[in-house]
Amino acid sequence: MSHRPPVRHLPVLGVDSPFPPVNQAWGGNDPIPGLLCAGADLSVDRLVAAYSQGIFPWYNEGEPILWWSPDPRMVLKVADFKKHRSLRQAIKRFHADPHCEICMDTAFPEVIACCASVSRAGQVGTWILPSMQQAYIQLHEAGYAHSVEVWVHDKLVGGLYFTMVGNTVFGESMFSHQADASKIALSELVNFCHARSIEWIDCQQQTTHLASLGAKPIPRQAFLDMVLRSHHAN
Repeated sequence: MSHRPPVRHLPVLGVDSPFPPVNQAWGGNDPIPGLLCAGADLSVDRLVAAYSQGIFPWYNEGEPILWWSPDPRMVLKVADFKKHRSLRQAIKRFHADPHCEICMDTAFPEVIACCASVSRAGQVGTWILPSMQQAYIQLHEAGYAHSVEVWVHDKLVGGLYFTMVGNTVFGESMFSHQADASKIALSELVNFCHARSIEWIDCQQQTTHLASLGAKPIPRQAFLDMVLRSHHAN
């Protein structure tokens, strides 16, 4: 009879504790692959340190702060973004309408609140809790978190927010209150990256939706190498 390897202990961080090496994240024999540690806080310094090491927070109400570094990692190479014919047409119509506008960083709190309110398949509640929203608003005020907003008749109908540390873009979440609005926002983020010679966008988790837009899983170490190179390039 084969025996399942014992579950490794999950480190719990104090406020001043450094993150453990990401290769210590739980793997396939553990109950939640990709989980690295718990605890600490969501201060600007802590979040910047996390993203610089390829780590991000993700937890539900009633849980401690949980920190993740999954292997593989979902990444959208900017050059591989799939702008399908229907999306190209939607973007063309959008830009032809004088009542439509795309902006950046004009409504960050509203964008993250809208992302938090989205109902997602297989998910009860939201991981973008009030504490998470407040932390990323502070990260935005510090210049590390940004939003893309899609407006129609001065109404916010779609958008996304992302974290940018060094020259690395980490996609967080998006929402759409109108057909194709979130995809239009993502297309604008791709344009933003093109203009700054940023080659890829971290998507964190694997989903069929992201795969349909060109994102692919890559080994964690390859992802970390990219983070390190872009950080030094900056």
